[in-house]
Amino acid sequence: MSSERLIYLPLGGAGEIGMNAYVYGYGKPGKERLILVDLGVAFPDMDTTPGVDLIFADMTWLKERADRLDAVFITHAHEDHVGALGLLYSALNVPVHARAFTANIARRKLEDKGQVADAVVTASPWPETVQAGPFKVGFVPISHSIPESSALVIDTPAGRILHSGDFKIDTDPGVGEAFDADLFADLGETGVKALICDSTNVFSRAPGRSEAELPGEITRLVGEAKGMVVATTFASNVARVRTLARAGERAGRSVVLLGRAMRRMIEASEATGVLSDFPKVISPEEAQDIPRNNVMLIVTGSQGERRAASAQLARGKYRGLEMKEGDLFLFSSKTIPGNEKGVIRIMNQLSEKGVDVVDDSSGLYHVSGHANRPDLEQMHELVKPEMLIPMHGEHRHLREHARLGESKGLTSAVVVNGMMMDLTADGPVVAEYIDTGRTYLDGSVQIGAMDGVVRDRIRMALNGHVLVTVILDESDEPLGEPWCDIKGVPETGSSKAAVVEILEEDLNQFLLRAGSKTLSDDDKLEEALRRIVRQSAQNEIGRKPEVTVVISRMR
Repeated sequence: MSSERLIYLPLGGAGEIGMNAYVYGYGKPGKERLILVDLGVAFPDMDTTPGVDLIFADMTWLKERADRLDAVFITHAHEDHVGALGLLYSALNVPVHARAFTANIARRKLEDKGQVADAVVTASPWPETVQAGPFKVGFVPISHSIPESSALVIDTPAGRILHSGDFKIDTDPGVGEAFDADLFADLGETGVKALICDSTNVFSRAPGRSEAELPGEITRLVGEAKGMVVATTFASNVARVRTLARAGERAGRSVVLLGRAMRRMIEASEATGVLSDFPKVISPEEAQDIPRNNVMLIVTGSQGERRAASAQLARGKYRGLEMKEGDLFLFSSKTIPGNEKGVIRIMNQLSEKGVDVVDDSSGLYHVSGHANRPDLEQMHELVKPEMLIPMHGEHRHLREHARLGESKGLTSAVVVNGMMMDLTADGPVVAEYIDTGRTYLDGSVQIGAMDGVVRDRIRMALNGHVLVTVILDESDEPLGEPWCDIKGVPETGSSKAAVVEILEEDLNQFLLRAGSKTLSDDDKLEEALRRIVRQSAQNEIGRKPEVTVVISRMR
């Protein structure tokens, strides 16, 4: 019996939607050669990660084994699969393989962070393969909501893995390759040990819909509009952006692309030959000189992002353009769970301007890029894997997908971040558990989720902050009275007196009666002052603020 094993270890993307990062390894336990599939980000929110710019998987485990890492493979160019590449590449320093469109985006990610773009190697589609240590990896075209998405065939000495990536079954996606059922059936005929499979839409029981269903309805809506038309969608959904632009063109409107991500995706599509027939666009400056009913804007910000074009138009002017009563705003997108507040805020701001807002509640203007339950079942039947490992989903998605597989006779397991699975035998077995977590990009600095920075920020946001300053003379006696500065704390409390004055009086009374042991010990004095402020504030305002104590001693 071989002493070598085949392992699968998700560091991100299993048990959550976003920041995908999946490790595969083969070799003797603890000495496996490794590859990494995808390196993505998730996006913060003001409730749980205030001030944070991006979130990505904690790569400590992989960084410590970077000498055993042979390559990185990127399945497609969505941010949750490629967004962390520029942030983490310097610690990995291995070739990055991706198809042409994805490679174009990946190189820009590296360049944006001052990395060498030559690290990205453009891969040809299946049946071409890339050798990386004991792995032979092929990019299999698959339909999704971005061009040149790929499933990965990962051939190993222990058998074949099929990593689906994000996918849907769409035989007419408009831009990019159609789903080829015969190709996946052929892959299954040669034997697939494990299918590592997208789980996002496992609860959607209707068959998936094609991108080809949308142009007619979108064209009709835009054609009937009276004022200016603005539409937002995922910038990476190049087929949808083209559909929107064509609808504007057919209605006799000049088209404007607003938002850096929107322009970048179209540029990448044209540069790599994915797109060759995109309608002519004009600049925002040119649009200002055209009658409003002859203009269509296609903008970023479908998920309510505060700095994106949609939000800025909802608040006021953007690039000299403004929405007015009688205009139309179309959300040709689905709101990702967690983003509802931001999207609804934009809708209400637009409504207050008299703008007519159309969303996807009718199902006429958006189709998902992920496989629904019947499509997942079709993939299982085509590939006929020995085992099914659900990925890309929250825990409930993984669990339901595993149940679906088991109901069809497939051996399956719910595998979340940090679970290293041994896939060598007939079924998945937990080999060990790895400490995993999140890393935050906070400004220009990467911090750990457990470092306390965001936790303290949340506490200050909830309870406010008090700065206490105390000066002691050379004999450890108070020199004057202590004073306080407050931030995020009400100025007046329940006693109707100024909160600052109450805090300062309580602190002064304590200092007047404090013993020499306390006054001479900075740690004891700081803790006592902090406790008094928090208790006094609790009595006055019903909250215990965060407290910083500054003790100055005159020597």
